[in-house]
Amino acid sequence: QAELGKTQRNCYTLPGLDFSYGLCTLRTDGGVPEAIGHWNTVNSRPPLARRMPRDYITMNRGALKAGFTTAREFNLYYKIKDIRCKDKEYSCFNTSPPKVPADFTYGITARPSTPLFDLLQHKYKELWMEQQRAMTAALRAGKKKVTTLQQVCETRTTLLRKHPVPAKEESFWHLPRLEKVGPHLSTFPDREARKKALSA
Repeated sequence: QAELGKTQRNCYTLPGLDFSYGLCTLRTDGGVPEAIGHWNTVNSRPPLARRMPRDYITMNRGALKAGFTTAREFNLYYKIKDIRCKDKEYSCFNTSPPKVPADFTYGITARPSTPLFDLLQHKYKELWMEQQRAMTAALRAGKKKVTTLQQVCETRTTLLRKHPVPAKEESFWHLPRLEKVGPHLSTFPDREARKKALSA
């Protein structure tokens, strides 16, 4: 029984000090001296006879010759006459090698040697520069042809983009009868004081 007021101990009692852990392997090979003095050869196992796949082409041909047409009849024919592919026909090593001429050399052809004289004369740079000049000349000629052939007609939108209409000055609208009406009140003591205030 578990001790009262204490947790249950989930452990096992260990063996004594003279116990050796691990598996006991009994060596019967004799060790290194026997390996040097004798050669224990192992006989190879015979190859297992593998089950060849069904030869459906031959079975279908035979079923048609027998007069079977439905899928059920074909399945019954497969069960009765189970024809398997032959080992030589199914083997991938049976394919004949390709016919090669007698003087044929295997491998990849070596690339031609680099012309050092052209490298020293910077010939490749000159060729590249000529290609770039030809490309720019062709682009310019194409642009000229496009501009001459496709002359764009001016519309009101393009004209307004080139020459925009000047913006109108904003002017407030007033009644014409109230434009020349003088002030009703004058808070300045005299005209000179009014002129000084306006000039300031």
